[in-house]
Amino acid sequence: MAFAPFLIPLTALLLSLALFGVFVSLAGADALAVYHSIYRGAFGTWFSWQNTLVSAAPLMLTALCTALPARLGLIVIGGEGAMVLGGLAAALTGLVLIDANAWLALTGMALAAMLAGGLLIGLVGWLRHSRNVNETISSLLFNYISIAILSFLVIGMLRDPETLNKPSTHHIGETHMLGALGETSIHWGFAYGVIACVILWLLYKRTTFGFAVDMIGGNVRAARLSGLSVGRNIFLVCLMGGAAAGLAGMVEVAAVHGRANTSLNAGYGYEGILIAFAARHHPLAIIPMAILFGGIRAASGLMQRDHDLPDATGLVLQGMIFILLLASEAVFARLALNKGFKA
Repeated sequence: MAFAPFLIPLTALLLSLALFGVFVSLAGADALAVYHSIYRGAFGTWFSWQNTLVSAAPLMLTALCTALPARLGLIVIGGEGAMVLGGLAAALTGLVLIDANAWLALTGMALAAMLAGGLLIGLVGWLRHSRNVNETISSLLFNYISIAILSFLVIGMLRDPETLNKPSTHHIGETHMLGALGETSIHWGFAYGVIACVILWLLYKRTTFGFAVDMIGGNVRAARLSGLSVGRNIFLVCLMGGAAAGLAGMVEVAAVHGRANTSLNAGYGYEGILIAFAARHHPLAIIPMAILFGGIRAASGLMQRDHDLPDATGLVLQGMIFILLLASEAVFARLALNKGFKA
């Protein structure tokens, strides 16, 4: 069963595609034509690839917010809140440093975003360890709080009066926007996501810190008997996960919107949960999974335009993948238990 970790998400993906075909057929569309539209809108042309990779950039970073704490056995779903706060902190920092050079402003924005997102998810870890507050519930509630804070500020005291239809903060300035990679429309946020996944994989794979995290995730009691600081490691891992999601917010502000507004609440954090589980919380596996789901997001408009399907059709496909992925994990775990091999 050496290939089982790869077969589980692949099987769930194939079954969900088959089920999705039945779903769109019942809705009156040609399933094969819809599949072709998904491929064409996600990967069919270089233009499609660029849209897919742009969507994949924040997805990689928000997926890390769930994947890193999962190594400790924690189910954290606060990536959306960390991203929203990170984007807000990045926009405010960009406005404060609007007269600074671009390198200093972008560095300050990135650090502020990572700090805001990191502290939010770090608080989730602290509450779990010190007060035994369920991390799934607390991180979900922090999502709502963060989104409410963003709306309160951009509609209220931080609103640019010129943004009539879509309340937003003032623009951070064109000179402080993240540039593109070469002659493409793919911004540097994609590179940030790939680099973050690689660095965190090396951290877990090649350092004593990664070994300590895996030990805590495997057996907390044994970790304590070995002298490991469980609380500190939980806080640090949650801090890193939140910092990654916060950086996703900075990327959206500095590469896409140029300001903070309610568009930061675009569901990237929730999709990141699905990607983390599909990748089995492996930082390197998050990269292709984020590209896949970025492609589904990029193709949603094409499905609506060519087949008269609702814009939420892509979300239906994502939901099917998530449900079947969780079901396949449960089935595999039961088979592993019955047959006596390691899942």
